[in-house]
Amino acid sequence: MTRSTRRLAMLALVAVTMVWGSTFFLIKDLLDRVPASDFLALRFAIATVALVAIAPRACLRLSAQTRQRAVVAGVVYGAAQLLQTVGLGHTDASVSGFITGLYVVATPVIAAAAFGIRIERRVWAAVVLATAGLAVLSLRGASAGFGELVTFGCALLYAVHIVLLSRWARSEDAIAMATIQMATIAVMSAVFAAPGGITVPDRAGDWWSVLYMAVVAGALAMLAQTWAQAHLDAARAALVMTLEPVFAATFAVVLGTESVHGRLLVGGGLVLAAMMLAERSGRPAPAPT
Repeated sequence: MTRSTRRLAMLALVAVTMVWGSTFFLIKDLLDRVPASDFLALRFAIATVALVAIAPRACLRLSAQTRQRAVVAGVVYGAAQLLQTVGLGHTDASVSGFITGLYVVATPVIAAAAFGIRIERRVWAAVVLATAGLAVLSLRGASAGFGELVTFGCALLYAVHIVLLSRWARSEDAIAMATIQMATIAVMSAVFAAPGGITVPDRAGDWWSVLYMAVVAGALAMLAQTWAQAHLDAARAALVMTLEPVFAATFAVVLGTESVHGRLLVGGGLVLAAMMLAERSGRPAPAPT
């Protein structure tokens, strides 16, 4: 893999985190009217339909092993989404954002423990920088209760998902693997939503929000993430993804809901420094097995 390909993969992940960061205010507003599991079921069902429309026969060309791996990755990601939603109901959003971002620490640890991947010292230094940046950006107090524990479980699952994609994803299978992951998450969310009946938005503005989060922040983002992680090791992918809260805060400033503050400048600067440090170090990612 060439250095230019790795940079393109990192830029793709930056774009993904920017899109994810743009959804925070949309989700917060929408969840006032639509239950979380109902929203997730609807969002990922639409995302699945969108990907199938783009490449209707892509999943049929996958080997049985790759399909199984995509389902496993989807289950892990879906469980992380559900745990994050539950945790948000029992802890402050700022604390949730910091704890969720701890996947940047968990990812290289899991990669090393599960697959014996050696993590460079420079990458560990970048992990420390990114964690410090997340703390400055997000943390305004902490406690240790049910919400925090559930959210930490979410962070671990996000780390597992990043590691699995970095090991299993191949660029030629990206759209098929993304489709199967979206479908798996939709089914999981629908199971949780079904007992009370699935509530759908009753406002045109809410439907536009759902469509944006399903197609752009769901289908296309998962496609880009899966392709990018075919070219990046798990630790670097996790470091790039810590830009999500930076973009979320930036969008809040642009939209006028928050003002520029020292936390954003210092925390965002540390995260950006961590990403640049990780990009400067770099061996090619190991081939998937």
